[in-house]
Amino acid sequence: MTSLRPDLQIIADNIAPGSRVLDVGCGDGALMAALRDNKQVDARGLEIDPANVASAVSKGLSVIQGDADADLSAYPDGSFDYAILSQTLQTTMRPDAILDELLRIGRQAFVSFPNFAHWRVRMSLLFGGRMPVTRLLPERWYDTPNIHHVTIDDFRALVREGKLQQEGQWFLSGDKQTGRGMANLLAEHAVFLLRG
Repeated sequence: MTSLRPDLQIIADNIAPGSRVLDVGCGDGALMAALRDNKQVDARGLEIDPANVASAVSKGLSVIQGDADADLSAYPDGSFDYAILSQTLQTTMRPDAILDELLRIGRQAFVSFPNFAHWRVRMSLLFGGRMPVTRLLPERWYDTPNIHHVTIDDFRALVREGKLQQEGQWFLSGDKQTGRGMANLLAEHAVFLLRG
């Protein structure tokens, strides 16, 4: 089995075998391939980057080129057990609308994102006065795909305002899981499982 990025491994570990899954922003299809091969999941993908679409299709995966901001409305209500949005929420035009679409399409939704309130990000701004460039946020401010700088506390507020249910939450510091206490300060990435 191919080693998955830590947030994707959390998602893979928590998806029921035999499920129907839509992976929005699926990249090269690594998660889809793992789910297909290890859990007999019927996985479909939507990806904006043509090179990633080609890579995923070459692995025998069902991936189409599309944009989450424009193309999710084409999927029927309740057509998947899970909709997944990993490391993509912060790149969408309307994250709140995307969450609504994910939970319309799937009975549950996994969402993972980088936490822009992590202490290293705060220190970079405080002491350097510039937007950080780190291993997990490698692009400079002017060439990043991130258009929304979401924090764990921001996301929790959005979930409450949308009256969504949190079925699970996991936090990562580096490649290891960390506790929920002070996650907004100490976690670099977050993974949430939601239900509408």
